[in-house]
Amino acid sequence: MANADKKFVEQITPMEQDFAKWYTDIVKKADLIDYSSVKGCMIIRPYGYAIW
Repeated sequence: MANADKKFVEQITPMEQDFAKWYTDIVKKADLIDYSSVKGCMIIRPYGYAIW
């Protein structure tokens, strides 16, 4: 595994540790969502919308 890939994976919370944080990490890193300026709201990006 390349050093950059290892760093990318290390930034993701383990699923067994905190499922909600893991899920958020995955969809954020995949650029499926983005945070909005409104507290508690997320913007579904085009690929995220296609999957949804």
